[in-house]
Order: sequence, then structure tokens, then C-alpha cells
Amino acid sequence: MNLLLQVMLSNADSSQVEGLSRFFKTGPGQYGEGDKFLGIKVPVTREVVKRCWSQTTMEDLEECINSEYHEARLAALLALIQIFSHSKKDPAKQKECIDFYLSHTDRINNWDLVDLSCYPLLGEWLLDKDRALLYNFARDGKTIWEQRIGIVSTMTFIRHGQLDDTFAIADILLHHPHDLIHKAVGWLLREAGKKDKSALTDFLQSRFTSMPRTMLRYAIEKFPPEEREFYLKG
Repeated sequence: MNLLLQVMLSNADSSQVEGLSRFFKTGPGQYGEGDKFLGIKVPVTREVVKRCWSQTTMEDLEECINSEYHEARLAALLALIQIFSHSKKDPAKQKECIDFYLSHTDRINNWDLVDLSCYPLLGEWLLDKDRALLYNFARDGKTIWEQRIGIVSTMTFIRHGQLDDTFAIADILLHHPHDLIHKAVGWLLREAGKKDKSALTDFLQSRFTSMPRTMLRYAIEKFPPEEREFYLKG
């Protein structure tokens, strides 16, 4: 019995489906085209996971991550984070979680699924390891979601005062064509700037006139108004 999936299905709310489908751009030609929703908002999903994760097996996660329903896939990822974070004394189990994550990136197929999962998993895992995987995702990711994983995973490094990978991967993605990558890169640059503003301004110095405007706006969001104006007029 897959308790996690059963409880998720029992929380379906048809009145929320239309709004969520519109919010996550599921229409023809949009980035979430064809995705289906149960109508469950994130706080409810988190509460379900909190109740069920300890009784969830990897086989259960497999069933959830392959669900046609967006929220079931999110529940799988949030439960995976719980299993991973509660296995700090069991490196083999943590490695199993990471292998699961990396083998299902085709199912991590919207910005919320990426942003809520990648840095608590890949970011944490790679803190004391080689980080080439993230550079490979940024350069050669099969989808914009893998490329987004490449940059957003560096949030964990930023929180530990390690900024170099964020700037390096931002440089790889600097001229990416998709707005969702512009937003992600700008967001992570802004977070890096909170730790070291001079490092961010050094990065921007030779790039701000050519980088996408959305990326730039996100990156300088916390700057004083006169500084923002300087960069935006550039």
C-alpha cells in the first residue's frame, strides 16, 4: 500500500485545478504543457509528506514520481528530501536518494519541482564533493529543468559562504534564451550578493550591459535605488 500516494489522492480539490493549471502554464506550447493537477497546494502537500515519509519506500517514491499528477511528483521529491536528511549516518542510503533523483530528472519538470528539491538534495550532497555534475547540467542539460537544477543547486553553497560555483554557472547560462533560466540565475546572483556584494558587482561589471534584463533586475533587486538605476540605464 502506497500511503503517500493514497493520502495525496484523498486531498484532491477539483476547485483548485484550473487555477494551478493556469499558474504552472500547462496550455499548448507553454512550458508545463499537458501537466495534470490534483488541486493540492504546497502547504497541504508538505503536511501529507510530514505524516507519511517515514512509511514511504523507494518503490512508493517510484510510483509517485511517475504519476501524471504534478502534486504527487512533488510529494515524492519532498519525501525523498526527508529520507535523505534523516540518513546522515547512512551514506549508502543518501547515495541511493541521490541516484534516485538523478535518474528521474525527466519527471522533475517544472520550476517548483526543481526549486523545492535540488539544493536540499544535490546541493547538500555535493558540499564536500566534486561539483562537475552541476556544470554539466548547466552546459548540456537535456531540458531547461536540468539546466535550472545546475544553478539552483548552488543555493546550498551560498548558504555556506561558497560563491564561486554560483558565479561560474551563472556565466555558463548568461545568454540562455529562456526566461525561466534568466529568473533562476538572477535569483541566485542576488542571493550570492547578499553574502558578498562586491563579488556580485565584480561579476556584473563586464556583463550587465549584455545580460538579459530579467536576470539583471533579479540580481540587483536588493541594491539601493540609485545603484539599480545605474545598472538598468547601462
